[in-house]
Amino acid sequence: MSFFKYPFWLLYRVWFYILVAIPIIVLFPLLIISISREEWYRYFFKLARIWSKFILIGMGFGYKIIREETPDPDKSYMFVANHTSMADIMLMLVAVKNPFVFVGKQELAKIPLFGFFYKRTCILVDRSSPKSRQAVFLRAQRRLNQGVSICIFPEGGVPEEHILLDEFKDGAFRLAINHQIPVVPITFYDNKKRFSYTFFSGSPGRMRAKILPFVSTIGLTSTDTKALNAKTRTLIWDELTTNQITKKKLP
Repeated sequence: MSFFKYPFWLLYRVWFYILVAIPIIVLFPLLIISISREEWYRYFFKLARIWSKFILIGMGFGYKIIREETPDPDKSYMFVANHTSMADIMLMLVAVKNPFVFVGKQELAKIPLFGFFYKRTCILVDRSSPKSRQAVFLRAQRRLNQGVSICIFPEGGVPEEHILLDEFKDGAFRLAINHQIPVVPITFYDNKKRFSYTFFSGSPGRMRAKILPFVSTIGLTSTDTKALNAKTRTLIWDELTTNQITKKKLP
């Protein structure tokens, strides 16, 4: 039985990259126009949401979004979530309707076709370079001033398979405090099981995301960064562990 799983997993991975490429090729003229000016980013974001839904549906992922609180379309936020899968980007784009900019690792810019748009629309960071991390703050501040939200996976990368949730970096929380914008914790329950970074793994099935209650930064200062970090991580950790232990069915 396991013999047949490996060809399936191989084809499943190839199929994923095909699905990534198809909408980009079809929508290429519109995508080029939408990234030609920074103030047109909202149009690019709408196209990116279509791209994401196409991939999730094509992979057989029946996504479900649960919202304990709904972001105001006229406000900016700091969206943070646990990072477990290549599908996290797609599920985040489906879960959040407010236009946001990803802060992500610059290595993804090397992916053919996808990388072309990734490096032109996201804020890239080389975590080994202090200069790069400082540039991230400046670019993120500019986008927030334009009324766009920011999305960061605060673990700073994808943790090893046996780690449920890694420690969070402070950058997202420092930015949120500086701009006095709410932090929006989001939990991805199934992404690791459905499509982890382990090559020979994954399968179609449900993929759930839950937007947890917002964490206010009003009145906080830079000295509160660690506390805000810990509070946010605890919210996501508690939700993950409760769901893992009880196997509860979400509404």
